[in-house]
Amino acid sequence: MTFSRATVIIVALLNCPALFATDPAAPVSFAKDVRPILQANCLGCHQPAKAQGGFVMTAFDSLLKGGETGEAAVVAKEPLKSGLLAHVKGSDGKSIMPPGSNRKLTAAEIKTIERWIEQGAGNDTPASSRPLIDEDHPPTYTRLPVVPTIDVSPDGQFIAAAGFHEVLLHKADGSGIAARLVGLSERIESVKFSPDGTRLAVAGGLPGRMGEIQVWNVAKKKLTLSLPITADTLYGVSWSPDGNSIAFGCGDTFAVRVIDAGTGQQTLFQGAHSDWVLGTAFSADGTHLVSVGRDRACKLIEVATQRFVDNITSITPGALRGGLLAVARHPKRDEIVVAGADGQPKVYRMHRQSVRVIGDDGNLIRELPGLVGRGWSVAISADGKRIVA
Repeated sequence: MTFSRATVIIVALLNCPALFATDPAAPVSFAKDVRPILQANCLGCHQPAKAQGGFVMTAFDSLLKGGETGEAAVVAKEPLKSGLLAHVKGSDGKSIMPPGSNRKLTAAEIKTIERWIEQGAGNDTPASSRPLIDEDHPPTYTRLPVVPTIDVSPDGQFIAAAGFHEVLLHKADGSGIAARLVGLSERIESVKFSPDGTRLAVAGGLPGRMGEIQVWNVAKKKLTLSLPITADTLYGVSWSPDGNSIAFGCGDTFAVRVIDAGTGQQTLFQGAHSDWVLGTAFSADGTHLVSVGRDRACKLIEVATQRFVDNITSITPGALRGGLLAVARHPKRDEIVVAGADGQPKVYRMHRQSVRVIGDDGNLIRELPGLVGRGWSVAISADGKRIVA
């Protein structure tokens, strides 16, 4: 057996762990090393809109100060006196944060926070001309904002419309804004009221940095769940018919995910797509899930098993002339309308009734009149008699 020179070099490197070890004396950056850890694991429960324990971690000063216990969260050069580190580490040195999550802080992440405190807990975040935006400081618009998504509450009282860093809850009669729901996400990509209208699910994030699912209590105008997840914005949020689950699409992993609407626990992960997943819709009984994406695919997933079942649309090369951007289900039947880059909305049945033949589009029910430009959004009226694209 012979080895190339590259193989020998790789083997040599793998047998020299010191080359990969992090220098314990190397300076730790708050902006580059610590803040991303907090952002991915902690800010969902410790932000102005949902300050659990009175502890807000989105602003540096409040991060140092701590919460309602009065204990300082960070004491420079004093890890043992820093409440943040004690809560993160747990009594046995293993992370207990975030509580209720399967994904805890790793030993390396805990060590990074500890070293940052040991080195003086400095803040090297670059100065920004952008004003602070949170619940107490909502965004100020100098011109009308882009509105990428809207939804109407089941009772017809409210219209939820995305803005910058917030969802604007309008009174449907046009008399004014009922609430400004400001969370972590700068970009809001999708909003959807729960079947009973009591909650609002929001998908968005910080582009290229973090995706986030928010759940708001509509009556109280309060954030009940903030789940930072993935490293890019999230899309196409939808509710299961019983209101217990939320589905959404991911840009970074090309995956469809479902979470428990109350706890945020992930209950489904399906990676059958090969590009961004931009829309989701549950079947009428909640047993199946449809997803559409930039890969021109419309896929059917069995929820209980997380199994990919079928491509609903044709898989023949060239049959679809662009990515699919939106999907909506009939209120009573397992029929969907999809639209995308080719501007041709189509109605499909979700479940195949005939044997697949290469080249067919066997689930197609009918094509709707074409649009001038792309089909960005679709919806079906509550009585199932009208479709808008």
